[in-house]
Amino acid sequence: MSNWIDGGILVLTMHAEQQYIVRAFQAGAAGYLTKESAATELVSAINQVASGGTYVSQAIAGKLATSLQEHQEEAPHLRLSDRELEVYRRLVLGEPLTVIATALCVSVKTVSTYKMRLMEKMHVPSEAALLRYAMRNHLFDEEEDI
Repeated sequence: MSNWIDGGILVLTMHAEQQYIVRAFQAGAAGYLTKESAATELVSAINQVASGGTYVSQAIAGKLATSLQEHQEEAPHLRLSDRELEVYRRLVLGEPLTVIATALCVSVKTVSTYKMRLMEKMHVPSEAALLRYAMRNHLFDEEEDI
């Protein structure tokens, strides 16, 4: 029996934003596919990754190429840890610190620390500036109504 799992990890997600794609590959993924293109590309992606290759859809490849051209210098949001990025996403969606803390199983003080760190790393003075940055840079899913 062949062990097709040795081929690598294929990420199937709803997130098509550049920061999620990059983080997935940095974490060891061999392929990245969004749910919207999964119906037509899933079998090809699985075969490619299972045979030891890598896979991204044309749409994802286009986003990555565009972002590389646009971001010659490292964008501030790329400096964020995974947890800081998650707190940032939740803040942008308007979640109160208490809700974020409960969702992430940490204290409100810890969430407040993450918020302070991410604002420092991004050099923004307020939550409003965080929201403007996220909107201007299309950081989070459009269907999340930001």
